[in-house]
Amino acid sequence: MMEGNVIKYAQDNIDTDVIIPGQYLKIHDYAEIAIHAMEGLDPDFHSKVSKGDFVLSGKNFGCGSSREHAPIALSHSGITAVLALSFARIFYRNAVDGAFLLPIEIGQDAYDGISDGDRVAIDIACNEIKNITTGQTYKMKPFSEIIGKIIAAGGLFAYNPDGD
Repeated sequence: MMEGNVIKYAQDNIDTDVIIPGQYLKIHDYAEIAIHAMEGLDPDFHSKVSKGDFVLSGKNFGCGSSREHAPIALSHSGITAVLALSFARIFYRNAVDGAFLLPIEIGQDAYDGISDGDRVAIDIACNEIKNITTGQTYKMKPFSEIIGKIIAAGGLFAYNPDGD
């Protein structure tokens, strides 16, 4: 179970250039990259995040360039999951494979029912998101079997399909 506050961006197509602007891609210090997370959309993002918080967004989160820096910047800023109506596949896999954060697909009811600043709890085992602020509970799209195994292993490099 994960619990945190929501930072909501009520829009679709938040791309990787917004998540981590290109001028910061040569930085190798993850803590420094984190300072610039979401800077292209919200220059105050870094001051809003506490460890364990979540980003909530619309459709196609993480579209654009296939930069691994996007989930790295978010995770090192304190974000543990992004809740979105859908994800760009490359962002989704970068997030999962690197064990940076959880990309959680939600339904329209959750998107509409969770507001900026709400506190939510995510129960992966039950595929539920509870809005603690309002008391409402929503279903999340379950992870596929292979994605669930990669997440449980702590990323693709730690995953061993043969169990050795």
